[in-house]
Amino acid sequence: MGLRILISNDDGINAPGVKRLEKMARTLSDDVWVVAPEREQSASSHSLTLRTPLRFRRLSARRFAVDGTPTDCILLAVNKILDEKPDLVLSGFNRGGNLGEDTTYSGTIAAAMEATLLGIPGIALSQGVVEDPGGASRVNWTPAETFAGEVITKLMSFSWPRDVLMNVNFPPVSADKVTGIEITREGRRKLGDEIREAHDPRGDAYYWIGGQRQSSEPKPGTDLDAIRRRAVSVTPLSLDHTHGATMRALKKVFG
Repeated sequence: MGLRILISNDDGINAPGVKRLEKMARTLSDDVWVVAPEREQSASSHSLTLRTPLRFRRLSARRFAVDGTPTDCILLAVNKILDEKPDLVLSGFNRGGNLGEDTTYSGTIAAAMEATLLGIPGIALSQGVVEDPGGASRVNWTPAETFAGEVITKLMSFSWPRDVLMNVNFPPVSADKVTGIEITREGRRKLGDEIREAHDPRGDAYYWIGGQRQSSEPKPGTDLDAIRRRAVSVTPLSLDHTHGATMRALKKVFG
């Protein structure tokens, strides 16, 4: 039996990125399923819908829309929609990078994380965008479309630990300007949170959380640095958040 691929994302079932990822995945397998949120779920992180019922719509033979989060999509796909468990979960192509601390907020990462928790290899794939001075963003999908197949094929030739997911980011340039593929660690940024204040017609204030700007040079070897140098970044992320050195020190403190 061939490779069964499940695709999800956090931009929604009709997002351009998920359609491009589905097209690319069909070059790797003829058994490709898409189960994605009905609406955009960006920054939903690893949230589950517990207080309201979930529903899904069948759009075609192997395409389904779920009125929930990316995590909900993976759970429903594996336990209710697919007749057999997938061999691989691909989450993306996200519109915008998932670098550094983005991974703690990202619904794209969460879908791959949920797959990993279910014992299925999970790969998150995100295409960087160019931010215009006026606040608009532009995206060139060619790096993701050009390099994703190679990255996925190489990753699937390698048996990584069951508690690890892969975070892949493509730089915001045209494919011919990509400098290579690099294995990286998660970076850190000095973030400047932009919170905009305005007033509604009644004069009451409201607030809109905007972009997060990087104000320092990224450290070499990080995902942030690789993208800055126009390389594809591949970062293995662990589900185990335990900090070993601190745990050992605490054992001494507590006797």
